[in-house]
Amino acid sequence: MLRTNLSTRPFYNDRAIHVAVGVAAVLIAALTIWNVISVVSLSKQNTELSTRVNRDRAEAEQLTRMAGEIRGRMNKDELQLVVDQAREANALIDQRTFSWTAFFNHLEATMPPDVMLTSVRPKVEKGMTTVTMAVLGRRAEDIDEFIEKLEATGAFENVVPVQQDRNEEGLRRVTIEAIYSATAEDAAAEAAVEGAVKPPQAPAPAKPSGTASKQGVRP
Repeated sequence: MLRTNLSTRPFYNDRAIHVAVGVAAVLIAALTIWNVISVVSLSKQNTELSTRVNRDRAEAEQLTRMAGEIRGRMNKDELQLVVDQAREANALIDQRTFSWTAFFNHLEATMPPDVMLTSVRPKVEKGMTTVTMAVLGRRAEDIDEFIEKLEATGAFENVVPVQQDRNEEGLRRVTIEAIYSATAEDAAAEAAVEGAVKPPQAPAPAKPSGTASKQGVRP
């Protein structure tokens, strides 16, 4: 009996190949769907951003146009008047922090006997008080002493003589400028002192007896 193999090709595992092809197809389909979703989302965001940019640009152009119309209708003279009035109002508000009582107390404590104050002009600008004082003195040493004492108080800074000459009587006339840095603090301290100090009481009337009081009269 003749036994022979009539098969001319080997057997292959077709099922494993089909499974691999199916998995690859699923992955490709998933990636394709994810890409499509990403493209759609990005396109939507791009559209929203473009719409917002166009809206902001249109609003900016409208505001610019309105500002130009307002500037065109504005009277420059009236605007300058308003600015000047606002500046004067701010200066008046700033001057309320200047304490004349505390200022003259400093001058009284520092001015030498041979120096006389003739004028004072404070100027408040941007929160800083500049004081211009005109003084008369017989000697330059007296005026220098006055400047040194002012600086020693700590309430005056950059005390400098800006102008010097002599008057008809031969006295030295010096214009002094200084930065007065103790305005608000001195005003508050002055108010506190004035509220704390009580006026002196009048003395009690003397008793009509012939004997002296132990506290009033010494033997």
